[in-house]
Amino acid sequence: MTAQTDTRLSLSPVGIIHSDIRTPIIKPDPKGIQTKKDPDEIKAHLKKIKDAVSRIEIRHDLADALTGIEQYSHLVILYWAHRVPEKTRSVTRVRPMGRKENPKVGIFSTASPVRPNPILTTVVRLAAVDGNTLRVTGLDAVDQSPVLDIKPYVREFYPDNETRIPDWMDRIVREFMI
Repeated sequence: MTAQTDTRLSLSPVGIIHSDIRTPIIKPDPKGIQTKKDPDEIKAHLKKIKDAVSRIEIRHDLADALTGIEQYSHLVILYWAHRVPEKTRSVTRVRPMGRKENPKVGIFSTASPVRPNPILTTVVRLAAVDGNTLRVTGLDAVDQSPVLDIKPYVREFYPDNETRIPDWMDRIVREFMI
């Protein structure tokens, strides 16, 4: 079986993100990625994201699709990293976080925004629903990012044991996420 590469998709954003994040922390580059070098600056950025309230404005014609969403504490947001330049979408290997001490790995082994289709996903806490607007915390998207889809976060849908990650990712998590 061979993968089809000529299949075209047509997506329409379901909404738009309004956040205080104006520039991404990870800078896409045709040679890979670059990130802010100071770990304290990265931690401060991640803390700001965790606590900041962002808005997700859903298209008016899809407002009914939000019915019942207020019953969930968390949502999975899929969005388009619109600030990732087209020329970086051919990058297939990177050093995670742009760090030389990390191995050069395939892009599908990372959470990097540098990818063939810059579709990113994040889990957010739902703070409020106001008409066609969701107020959330923990959204790491740059302002004006198009929202592709929203799903409820159901803990039981995701494995919580017997998962593994490589040592380099474990170091990143321990350094920046804990």
